[in-house]
Amino acid sequence: MSGSPQIYRTSTTAPVNIAVIKYWGKRDVALNLPTNSSLSVTLSQKSLRTHTTASCSESFSGPDSLILNGEKEDIESSKRTQACLKSLRSLREQLESKDNSLPKLSKLTLRLVSANNFPTAAGLASSAAGFAALVRAIANLYELPQSPEELSVIARQGSGSACRSLMGGYVAWRAGTNKDGSDSLAEEVAPASHWPEMRALVLVVSAEKKGVPSTAGMQTTVETSTLAPARFNEIVPRRMKEIEKAIHDKDFETFARITMQDSNSFHAICLDSWPPIHYLNDVSRAAMNAVETANRKAGKLVAAYTFDAGPNAVIYYLEEHTHQVAGVFRNILPNTPGWEGEFGDAIGKNEYGSLEQKTFMTLKAGVSRVICTGVGGGPEKIDQHLIDASGNPVPVDS
Repeated sequence: MSGSPQIYRTSTTAPVNIAVIKYWGKRDVALNLPTNSSLSVTLSQKSLRTHTTASCSESFSGPDSLILNGEKEDIESSKRTQACLKSLRSLREQLESKDNSLPKLSKLTLRLVSANNFPTAAGLASSAAGFAALVRAIANLYELPQSPEELSVIARQGSGSACRSLMGGYVAWRAGTNKDGSDSLAEEVAPASHWPEMRALVLVVSAEKKGVPSTAGMQTTVETSTLAPARFNEIVPRRMKEIEKAIHDKDFETFARITMQDSNSFHAICLDSWPPIHYLNDVSRAAMNAVETANRKAGKLVAAYTFDAGPNAVIYYLEEHTHQVAGVFRNILPNTPGWEGEFGDAIGKNEYGSLEQKTFMTLKAGVSRVICTGVGGGPEKIDQHLIDASGNPVPVDS
């Protein structure tokens, strides 16, 4: 065995992020350059994460490979994945050319194994966590010195919102102006420790794949929506400034108002596209009604809904308002899976009768699971590998 080629491997976990200022629309499809900047909250990896192991060895033959959730993915024909791998290899080659003592890892076949602890392609930003984990794991494998900001330029080529998952807390993705995309990168607006009281309740409406994939939907909107230019050029730049100030000031009411307005604006340009794109459904609208009822009852904004390109509701609130916000949903959905865990254990039922019966029944029938979480940190290097010491994938518990 002593003569066997060494197997290099490293593992990382990366978080999901949910945008409060939405990215929708590309000015350059090949480079994944957005029409507008965006801002997200990185969610705790205790609740949502992608776990990726990257390995390479002289004993590996054939093309690079990726196994995701036990299924072999076709990464050879994925231009996005290939763009990430090419950029990371190039950075490793630069290190190797400066130091002859370094092993030539850039020339070796990569074996990648990845697993999510949440439904893939269900509108839960799985590609963001996935590409962030892939880029961070390979960067660690190659011992690259680049900062998370520099690596975010690479992750962006895989999935736009992935650039934001390379950092924790509250993260902006600057649209940039350079044609080569060199200034289209993620920046941490504030770490999780700045405003750790932020919580999020995800109502999983459907774990099915969405009808209109994001990439196709974005281009339809850019090409056909009459409302989109105002959003890209005027509304979002103004809101970015407002919400960054709200985060710095820990001003939840402003944060909540802008979050809901921006979600509605994003879905308005989807609806204004031709043919129109519908991501929300009756359950989504019932969640909006429940949030509006909680805010009305509190006499101020204690909850904010936001929806990505799918029907799942993400509801932001502060820890101090857990009972007023999450408690209402626990009362409606007491037997729905997902209330366990550190965040869910803090949520008790809030029984009050001001919720419309129709809203109550729609949510009760339409939510398949909940995810209780809060703001969290960026990718973490871990010692638990999904590839064993012989280079074979480790079976993942289902």
